[in-house]
Amino acid sequence: MLLVLNTGSSSIKLALFNAALDLVVDGTVTGVGGAGHMALGENKQDVTTDNHTEALDCLLAGLTARGIALSEITGAAHRVVHGGRSLVAPTRITPKTLARIEAMIPLAPLHNPPALAGMAAVTARLPHLPQFASFDTAFHAGQPDVATAYALPRAERDKGIRRYGFHGLSYAGMVRQLGANLPPRLLALHLGAGVSLCAIKDGRSIATSMGYSPLSGPTMATRTGDIDGMAVLRLAQDHGFDGAATLLNKESGLLGLSGTSADMRALLADTSPEATFAVEHFIYSIVHQAGGLIAALEGVDAIAFTGGIGENSAPIRERIMARLAWLGEKPIHIVPADEERQIAIDAMALISAT
Repeated sequence: MLLVLNTGSSSIKLALFNAALDLVVDGTVTGVGGAGHMALGENKQDVTTDNHTEALDCLLAGLTARGIALSEITGAAHRVVHGGRSLVAPTRITPKTLARIEAMIPLAPLHNPPALAGMAAVTARLPHLPQFASFDTAFHAGQPDVATAYALPRAERDKGIRRYGFHGLSYAGMVRQLGANLPPRLLALHLGAGVSLCAIKDGRSIATSMGYSPLSGPTMATRTGDIDGMAVLRLAQDHGFDGAATLLNKESGLLGLSGTSADMRALLADTSPEATFAVEHFIYSIVHQAGGLIAALEGVDAIAFTGGIGENSAPIRERIMARLAWLGEKPIHIVPADEERQIAIDAMALISAT
């Protein structure tokens, strides 16, 4: 069996797959670093953990209580948000790989450290397991330079300031799931707390809305989406660097526009002018981004939705498609986000190749 971990700053998600890549059980611990909750399958309980290793202990104990022998686990695979320019394919974790992931921390300070903490937790508790990593940036690594470069001097671009793109595991899973139904030119929309669009041509990413960080693109749950650089500098001047970063990433988007909620379900049920405007802004920004990506594709053959909102909110899908009615009739796919299974597939392929 293969253990898949998706580690956040204060959470750790687990999915256990068998050799046939069927999900055996999934679970999560939230509130890592203090009082929190654990859910494993149908079981839920309060837990207190000081760090990610203790959180993993809780999940492993839960697996054992379900009659799953830890000796049956043959590998662990991790989601890593940022692989930079060097980690562009799934890979086995080695000291060199760890060093490269650590080197990307300045580009993903909120995301890569938790992934490393998850790897360290596995090493501490299951040191015999081979470990693997899949990268959210990897799906976009083959984009042409004209799509990834910012118009900065060479010295700044050489620091790694460029477009990377994210949600790559979601898009890779979408391509896999569509299989024979994958059109030559696909506009893919990952709509959730994070929002991105991707132009997929012949199964490969050629352009995407997220850039140097997951902040850019359409309006998101708590992120601004695209915002002028001078406005960012003004916010940093007014609030300081850390204050501006918090404002842009955690206090803006749907939450900032509505003043009440980042949850699309709550906003759709709210008839206040602020909530109505927040939803309209969300839709407008997505359609605005879609136009540019359709141009990059030189047309579009089908549109696919994924993510929590993309999969579950028919009203949002319908309103987006109404704004894209000028495209004519196009096939629409709703594809479940399946990032953990994609990570498991990546790791199984690496195991089979050894």
